[in-house]
Amino acid sequence: METSDNRNRSTAEQEKFQNCLVTGLQEFLGEQRAQLQEISEDAAELIDAVAVLADGGKRLRALLAYWGWRGAGGAELAGQAVQAGIAIELFQAAALIHDDIIDRSDTRRGKPSVHRGFELRHRQRGWSLGAERYGEAAAILAGDLCLSFSEEVFAGIGSEGASGTTARKIFNRMRAEVMAGQYLDVLEEVAGPGRPREHAVDRALKILRYKSAKYSTEHPLCLGGALAGGDSELISRYSAFGLPLGEAFQIRDDVLGVFGDPETTGKPAGDDLREGKRTVLIGLTLNNCSASERDYLDKHLGSPDLTGAEIDGLRAIIEQSGALGSVEAMIAELSDAAFGALELLPVDTVVGEALQHLADRAVRRTA
Repeated sequence: METSDNRNRSTAEQEKFQNCLVTGLQEFLGEQRAQLQEISEDAAELIDAVAVLADGGKRLRALLAYWGWRGAGGAELAGQAVQAGIAIELFQAAALIHDDIIDRSDTRRGKPSVHRGFELRHRQRGWSLGAERYGEAAAILAGDLCLSFSEEVFAGIGSEGASGTTARKIFNRMRAEVMAGQYLDVLEEVAGPGRPREHAVDRALKILRYKSAKYSTEHPLCLGGALAGGDSELISRYSAFGLPLGEAFQIRDDVLGVFGDPETTGKPAGDDLREGKRTVLIGLTLNNCSASERDYLDKHLGSPDLTGAEIDGLRAIIEQSGALGSVEAMIAELSDAAFGALELLPVDTVVGEALQHLADRAVRRTA
């Protein structure tokens, strides 16, 4: 009964926080739209694109930051925690916009990606010059706006996130690491085929750690804890829980990028194969498949015009190589490490229940 009561309490509190987060984000974007509208109604379209993208998603990062805050003794629904969540959501939006441009992704969360949305608007209005170039240029600027907004919101938290504080250092490191990880991802797509195959998995693990894992779970959790004044011991324990959770989360994402159901993921079937993602899944496949299968994979990976039959062929090679089974085992091992570290966190039962639920969602998700 006590566990059920704690679960109900954490669920109710989390719902209230999410409502505060969504309201705060909408109000902030509304204020920014009004400012850009003073410049031009056309400029306000940048905010509209951001608002559509931000109106959705799992809010995993903002929620982890909140429970990191609460676990360190922060007050329920405090303004600082809400602002931190908004800053993280805006940074996430920037990362998604730019990532979709880099990956040439047509959809995001079941809707046209931001650059495709601008491209479609160009075509519908019959404007001059290239629609694709316009879409990418407009989306880059929308992403840059999100980065600027994220910094503005975080700076507004006050002394808890001021220059020199642990929270500010985590926030700054998080953003730099994502950019570095993104670059390594782009580099691996073009240079990976010519690099030593036996190191492909290690390279992929480094990419997923810095492009996604740390900023998806570890950094938000630690950021929330630092904002609430958590000491170095608590932050270290948060990291021990958050990093393996983030790595399991991202490896699951890579599996869904190849084998996920489009109706659930909101992305086309086999999208990561079309984008040429050199993930852990692909690295393990390259190390364990036959020479002819390797040639087939190298020939077709990254082709934007992959047919359904070719996607099925690539999936079959991945499964037959044992790579899919190996990554499932990795997810299980990382999940065990995360849940083991969670049990050692010095947080109250309500916070523990909330983190347990978020961790379950992260590693057992289908979208």
